[in-house]
Amino acid sequence: MLDWLKNLFNFSKEQEEPDPMKYLIVGLGNMGAEYDDTRHNIGFDVVDALAKEFDVKFKDDSLADLAEFKHKGRTFILIKPSTYMNRSGKAVRHWMTKKKIQKSNVLVVVDDKNLDFGTLRLRGKGSDGGHNGLKDIDQMTGGNNYARIRFGIGSDFGKGQQVDFVLGKWSSEEQEKLPEIINRAADGVKKFGTIGLSHTMTELNKKAK
Repeated sequence: MLDWLKNLFNFSKEQEEPDPMKYLIVGLGNMGAEYDDTRHNIGFDVVDALAKEFDVKFKDDSLADLAEFKHKGRTFILIKPSTYMNRSGKAVRHWMTKKKIQKSNVLVVVDDKNLDFGTLRLRGKGSDGGHNGLKDIDQMTGGNNYARIRFGIGSDFGKGQQVDFVLGKWSSEEQEKLPEIINRAADGVKKFGTIGLSHTMTELNKKAK
């Protein structure tokens, strides 16, 4: 009887503990064809590139489209929140809990108008920078202590034109350069899970210009 209770306790404890070999990769964007290929959806584009590389398909699931792949002994769980950008935190919290992923193993890919087009910046934590998707994740997960790759989209817009710019399509010149930058970001995601945050920051950030 005592052994049975001990085994039950140990099983419950194992169930609650996060798996250090699992990583939650969150691509931020908005669902819907009207948002495809827009600057604000670059997070979706990066996780789509990873899914294509590892030949996995996204499936509609709770609060997000989800895909998984294994790479160098790690499990990468890709999500595209279906909650719309400004409510992304609900999906992140749900999948962190369901997949038992510690916050240090969460990486968010997000557009950033404060960075020049094509610039990538990886940080282990930071302010939301006015981005409503990050702001909601901060609120729903209890702080900004999670990694993020900020993908520069530039700020080539006039006064009062920010929304149209961010939700607008890439220019033809930008579209020509995008595949290489998206691949660089996707490579950063893989390295985050294999060589760790610090080393990946050194590699990704120095190549960002």
